Amino acid sequence: MENYLETNRKSWNAKVEPHLKSDFYFVDEFLKGRTSLNSIELELLGEIVGKSILHLQCHFGQDSISLSRLGAQVTGVDLSDTAIEAAKNLARKAETSTEFICTDLYNLPNILDRKFDMVFTSYGTIGWLPDLKKWAEIINRFLKPGGKFVMAEFHPVVWMFDDDFEGIKYNYFNEKPIIETYEGTYAYQSADLVQEYVMWNHPLADVLQNLILNQMEITQFKEFDCSPYPCFRHVNEFEKGKWRIPQFGNKIPLVYAVEAIKKSS
Repeated sequence: MENYLETNRKSWNAKVEPHLKSDFYFVDEFLKGRTSLNSIELELLGEIVGKSILHLQCHFGQDSISLSRLGAQVTGVDLSDTAIEAAKNLARKAETSTEFICTDLYNLPNILDRKFDMVFTSYGTIGWLPDLKKWAEIINRFLKPGGKFVMAEFHPVVWMFDDDFEGIKYNYFNEKPIIETYEGTYAYQSADLVQEYVMWNHPLADVLQNLILNQMEITQFKEFDCSPYPCFRHVNEFEKGKWRIPQFGNKIPLVYAVEAIKKSS
């Protein structure tokens, strides 16, 4: 679908205002110092003071700014011009030096010519990309030799189910684009939004194999039976900050995380 970028840009632009107002993104608390990062990614990121980090698909920049607060030099990238403007505004209010770039991810090599100590991406990102081969090439392109890639992402098993988790609806494998219309948004289910979007399911093999083929050595791979976000329908919080789909309990993975190091030669 050639116009998927414009369709998704419009969709994400429309989400920004309701997301900024939502409890999901707790902007007021965030500006008072609350981090948006979770233990899953923090454990893999490790010590980041003084490190340069490229944050892919950053939405309106909360994670980017949280990384800056921890002492990193951060550049966030996102497709949505509305989100990037909001990110710059948040960074000013938070008094961080976080930089932001608005571009389609695949176009980033045409406008940015730097190498980074780390590349980071998290939660609900790769489903917006049709080609993980290009994605992994970009990670390789922007990492210094010996640099670290960290991602935390929703597990592809979750994306097989219908929105109410009553049955299997989608292919685990990247068979074709998923073109649908959605009411509301994951952060604010009752928001007055009706948006068309285009997504792709990506099996774990596509993620890991494309990283391996692009000079990345997988050093950690983890799966989790809960989500740090209540972004699916009908979830319950069984521990503070941990959500599950009640009928599945701890029987399926909801999130996975990867740490990979770029080979020096």
